[in-house]
Amino acid sequence: MLENLFWVGLVGALIALIFALTQAKKVLKFSEGTELMQKLAASIRKGANAYLKRQYTTVAKIFIIVFVILLILAGVGMLDNWFIPFAFLTGGIWSGLAGFVGMKIATSANARTANAAHESLNRGLNVAFSSGAVMGFTVVGLGLLDVSIWFHILKYIAGFEAAQIAQTMVMFGMGASFMALFGRVGGGIFTKAADVGADLVGKVEAGIPEDDPRNPATIADNVGDNVGDVAGMGADLYESYVGSILATFALGASAYAADGLTWNAMLLPLIIAVVGVVCSVIGTFLIRTKENATQKSLLATLRKGTYTAAVLAAVIAAPVTYYIMGSWGPYIAILAGLVAGCAIGYFTEYYTSDTYKPTQGLADSTETGAATTIIGGISLGMKSTAAPIVIIGVAIIVSFLAAGGSLTTNAANYGELFSKGLYGIGIAAVGMLSTLGITLATDAYGPVADNAGGIAEMSGLGEEVRNRTDALDSLGNTTAATGKGFAIGSAALTALALLVSYVDVVKVKVDTLDLSITNPAVLVGLFVGAMLTFLFAALTMSGVQRAAQSIVVEVRRQFKEIAGIMEGKADPDYASCVDLCTKGALHEMVVPSLLAIVVPVVTGLILGAEAVVGLLGGVTVTGFVVAVFMSNAGGAWDNAKKYIESGTHGGKGSDCHKAAVIGDTVGDPFKDTSGPSLNILIKLCSTVSIVFSGLITSIHLLG
Repeated sequence: MLENLFWVGLVGALIALIFALTQAKKVLKFSEGTELMQKLAASIRKGANAYLKRQYTTVAKIFIIVFVILLILAGVGMLDNWFIPFAFLTGGIWSGLAGFVGMKIATSANARTANAAHESLNRGLNVAFSSGAVMGFTVVGLGLLDVSIWFHILKYIAGFEAAQIAQTMVMFGMGASFMALFGRVGGGIFTKAADVGADLVGKVEAGIPEDDPRNPATIADNVGDNVGDVAGMGADLYESYVGSILATFALGASAYAADGLTWNAMLLPLIIAVVGVVCSVIGTFLIRTKENATQKSLLATLRKGTYTAAVLAAVIAAPVTYYIMGSWGPYIAILAGLVAGCAIGYFTEYYTSDTYKPTQGLADSTETGAATTIIGGISLGMKSTAAPIVIIGVAIIVSFLAAGGSLTTNAANYGELFSKGLYGIGIAAVGMLSTLGITLATDAYGPVADNAGGIAEMSGLGEEVRNRTDALDSLGNTTAATGKGFAIGSAALTALALLVSYVDVVKVKVDTLDLSITNPAVLVGLFVGAMLTFLFAALTMSGVQRAAQSIVVEVRRQFKEIAGIMEGKADPDYASCVDLCTKGALHEMVVPSLLAIVVPVVTGLILGAEAVVGLLGGVTVTGFVVAVFMSNAGGAWDNAKKYIESGTHGGKGSDCHKAAVIGDTVGDPFKDTSGPSLNILIKLCSTVSIVFSGLITSIHLLG
């Protein structure tokens, strides 16, 4: 009977998408404000649309090439079936669409948020958060829709059995991961090139405020917030959400086959995701604040919404899980994932919010210059990795044991117990991401608030409005860091589940598989995986550096050659900076993004499937740690700057402020380009390895 309940996924998708639509209509009812505000918003919207059009055109060409390769592999029998190439396309399309919808509403909400903040802080928060909710619920709605549609095609049209459906669908995540990586890397390079260029020349050299209309890079900076922190992030978390469900599908099909609970184990992650949608909708109604609220109280109101959603999900998941699985083990695993997600969010907030000592201490370090500020930020970021590692480690062990896994290898049915334990890890990842609708809403609202502050500054709305938008922006920096920590934590669990899925797929194709650490192929793979993390981070960082240098040169040129800019008598050439960022981002995103495809396949072709397992282990561990380090260090630098701008250590324009700006420019590519892209890298490596496992085993076996 339970095998006929998968239509519930379609219901969950419908609830999420209808709620996203209602929130979009709510946002669009607000006024965009004065004619100047409307003009600025239109410029940002035009730049964001132009960039995404060129980015998607570039990515589409690469998608077509990979699609043809997959068709060829399917034709020669190196893919399990013909559905995989087409699912690769749909995954990329849905992922890109999620980012596009989020960007469209964000560029429509920025001026509306600024105008609403003119009335009150709560009204500004309401508009910005509602626009974030559109992004959050569009992502989960489209994700559930994609998974549910393909499940019904494979089951009722293709006539596949449960195990074949699961093994096929785990390969479907490659398209979503592919699009997410291009979106994150390209958008991240765009936004940070503009941000760094605007800060270095505008704030440090010219001494003018952030978002000053005299700065030629200010429109590009605001465009970047939308294409990187909204469109890129939407594609990123769509991929995380879908990946966790698909990986758990595959693990459940193999773990519970002997118990006759295969359909049950596959249904559970879908039902938990639907429960999370409903609870997230309820949580959004709790987010409101009072006038003159402190950062602490603003954080508390967002926490109230997200924690309430998580608690409700935990309560409802208990009877649902027991009814489906007939035991409490998987529920404890789900609970471990939920608790781990909230705990990672808390510690990320602790290390990046200026209401706590770490970021306040980082602001203190600016008293002795930029060098100590940079050293302090790096130290803070490194220190911040300890808590997430411990949390994820505990979540893995608890979920593994709770679901029936055994750490004793001499058990008679160790293989079956081990598989059930791994299923527990997969369902923990689903639990962690179950309330993604509201978690992503609190994250996506940040760039809207940032844009609103820029529009308020450029249109001269007054200090009171700017103070309100600054408060919302600073809150957004913290929630963005929290969202990235959440995504990275779920990525670690999902990547582990995908790694196991790869091993299961390969075991069907080869007679023996030596995965011991003493196997030279595994050992070399570990080193290659660790290297891949740092090479990828280096390429994305240098991409920001080169693109930012072109912006610095252009802004300096305009200040020098266009008479009257500094006096406000002449308009800067905003379009030239937007164009430079677009060209730089599209050029620099290709090589690091292709690494995730090329390196696992080449490693497998040369050293075999065992080396790929080592590579996946190496890139998962190092990628997780480096991503947390970069995201938290960058978030702390940014909020230390905001803390000083609020009036401490001399406030805006002081030597401490200039040191903090330099620290922030170092942290920009850390937190918005390289760091958040790493969690996609580790999952894309896994899905690529699974999809190309037939090629790897065939070619290496021939060798």
